[in-house]
Amino acid sequence: MKREISLMKHILGKNFTKRNRFTRQCIGEAMIALMQDRAYEEITVSDIVKRAGVSRMTFYHYFQSKTDAVNNYLHEIIECYLEECSRSLGVDNFYDTAHVRHAFLFFDQYCEFFLTLARANLHSLMIQAINDYMIRFVDPVYPRSLYELYYYGGALLNVFLKWEEDGKTESIDAIVEVICHCCHIPASLGTG
Repeated sequence: MKREISLMKHILGKNFTKRNRFTRQCIGEAMIALMQDRAYEEITVSDIVKRAGVSRMTFYHYFQSKTDAVNNYLHEIIECYLEECSRSLGVDNFYDTAHVRHAFLFFDQYCEFFLTLARANLHSLMIQAINDYMIRFVDPVYPRSLYELYYYGGALLNVFLKWEEDGKTESIDAIVEVICHCCHIPASLGTG
């Protein structure tokens, strides 16, 4: 069963539009670009708005802090993932080889973002976003212990980051096999 899910509409309510989504993405991309050149603590809102080409008033219309901007960008990526899953695999089953493989390939598109967060020691933002995803979208349709969901989400994030940091020297199929073995996910035809 496929269903439409909108994380950003849930977070932002009726103020969610394509225009303000684009503006928020520009701010998020500016943050990541700046983080590749200097330490997170050294980046100011003035730096962000200059790089993004927006005003301070626009920045503060959407965010209270630069951490909010990074969090929003992270949730935008998760929103895109949910939309794609809804169209291609469905969201009612996440605990299979096809979903693990799909998740790694999807998030690989944003590897620079995730690696930049990891280098800035912002793992807590990533793990909190995964935990929110597990609670809001996985638990209602695939109820398991929250400990199991947190374990699974943390394992996926940790393995994904290690795979990216190592330059993806292992094939995607080898990574999926490791995760499925460790998480006791039965093998399926979805890994080809």
